[in-house]
Amino acid sequence: MTTTTYELTWDLDVFFNGGSASPQFIEHLEKLKTDLQSFEEAVDSWTIPTDANDSSLINLLEKFQVVSQNIRQAGAFVSCLQAQNTNDTRANELRGMVTTLSSRFSTILTNFDEKLSSIGSDTWNGLLKQNSLKELSFVLNERRTKAAEKLPKEQEALINALSIDGYHGWGEMYDTIVKHVKIPFEENGKKVELSVGQAANKFSSSDPNVRKQIFEEWEKAWDKQADLLAGTLNHLSGFRLSVYKQRGWDHILKEALTYNRMKSETLDVMWEVISDLKQPFADFLQRKAELLGVDKLSWYDLDAPVGEVNTTYSYQEGAEFILKHFQDFGDELTTFTGKAFENRWIEAEDRPGKRPGGFCTSFPVDEQSRIFMTYSGTPSNVSTLAHELGHAFHSYALKDTHPLNRGYAMNVAETASTFAEMIVSDAAVNNAENDDVKLALLEDKIQRSVALLMNIHARFLFETRFYEERKNGIVSKKRLNELMEEAQKEAYLGSLKEYHPLFWGSKLHFFITGVPFYNFPYTFGFLFSLGIYAQAVKEGKGYEKKYMAMLEDTGSMMVEDLAMKHLGVDLTKREFWEEGVKLCIKDVEEFMEMTKNK
Repeated sequence: MTTTTYELTWDLDVFFNGGSASPQFIEHLEKLKTDLQSFEEAVDSWTIPTDANDSSLINLLEKFQVVSQNIRQAGAFVSCLQAQNTNDTRANELRGMVTTLSSRFSTILTNFDEKLSSIGSDTWNGLLKQNSLKELSFVLNERRTKAAEKLPKEQEALINALSIDGYHGWGEMYDTIVKHVKIPFEENGKKVELSVGQAANKFSSSDPNVRKQIFEEWEKAWDKQADLLAGTLNHLSGFRLSVYKQRGWDHILKEALTYNRMKSETLDVMWEVISDLKQPFADFLQRKAELLGVDKLSWYDLDAPVGEVNTTYSYQEGAEFILKHFQDFGDELTTFTGKAFENRWIEAEDRPGKRPGGFCTSFPVDEQSRIFMTYSGTPSNVSTLAHELGHAFHSYALKDTHPLNRGYAMNVAETASTFAEMIVSDAAVNNAENDDVKLALLEDKIQRSVALLMNIHARFLFETRFYEERKNGIVSKKRLNELMEEAQKEAYLGSLKEYHPLFWGSKLHFFITGVPFYNFPYTFGFLFSLGIYAQAVKEGKGYEKKYMAMLEDTGSMMVEDLAMKHLGVDLTKREFWEEGVKLCIKDVEEFMEMTKNK
């Protein structure tokens, strides 16, 4: 095993030296403004082709590619700055600058897309036969289709302009609010104030008093901000719904499904199968309650460890465990991951002032990624780290594709991450030193199934119902709490004693503007990756090349076509989803067998 010591903080200076005070970053933004101006002038002066041999589109796409990558680079840098320090006010100012540039880019693209959609069918089909455009046919056809479903370019440009201080402005309000959320906690006789990220890790404590204390303070802290959060969520969703109405979009999931390149039939059958096969997970939660000595679990008990085993891994141990078991899958994944640890691509330090949660973001200009999380040594933290490394590897797998074919959607993004997480969680269970450790790790693995099949389902139920009610006006804080609790009770089959009605306010995902309905893609990715993982286990190390070939296609195919090409399955039918859920149920059955005499 390597003797390299891995650091817990990331290196952002390799992109722009000096953090939020970086002169290099300001230069990047200034250059971006110039490139945007050049791209805008090129689009404005572009004459719609009538000749299939016209090369002007190729030249235009080269400018498009440069601007797109540089905007993503800027957005990634600011996201990292904001996440590592919620008190960095300069980072928030930079976010506003990047949002303005992104909005301008969207407006230019609206004009570009309208011109694309105006090209005659015969000319268009001829253009796509050109060697330089052939590989981009999916994404270019997709842009034409989307343009036809939108308003005239002048109205779309107005929406983009208004969204800076409207839509995106409300989305950014969450960042402003969350930095004021502190969770008081008494530790070793001393009162401390925890960040949201630090407090969330306490829900994995083996001490029920710690979990209960944290949850009570957690609810109080979020309730203090609930009026502001409710207003923010209402205005954000109201803006989105107003745009949908103007475009004539009746289905609230239209944008989300289009973004995820996914049919509604696929989504419907996935949730249908999960609802039909969910009972074993409710039984698991009841057994866990018995093992913890309570009648029923409360929300704050869901992540509690089972048994006396308190397995923890230092960051170094967690990194080495991941590398060891990635090696069993493939050399490219292992080499890539080693590079990520050695070159400080990961921010994992447990300290105050960090944003909650975890993410992976791509810096396309440098072909690097950065991973953010708060690491406290639990098996779940190790799995999260593997999950985010899976995202980073996905970007790496696309390195040889055309930059405009790298825009994969969230549902397939969650496939790559969950696949990497499974390698590690399965290895942890299979290599457990004794039955007590195995039980603890198996429980942790099942808890992720519960999160993706029950917690995410609750989020989906809440958000779809909230949006339907929001069509008729503002939804009050009280009603938001009711909708959230109703959704949780339904999704968890009433198996909990106490729920988390303020979850709608504490979860960043409900306030994200870049991706609508930031929930169901997680469950899709989880179950889709189970099918891929089953194939990988069957074929062994030789599967890595096939896996990377599938990842290469994720930016240029509908998910139904992707599944048929690489797995030979029909996602609109129950069979595939049933097989995935039943694999999760096998873990539950093993857990129930191991604990029947406890």
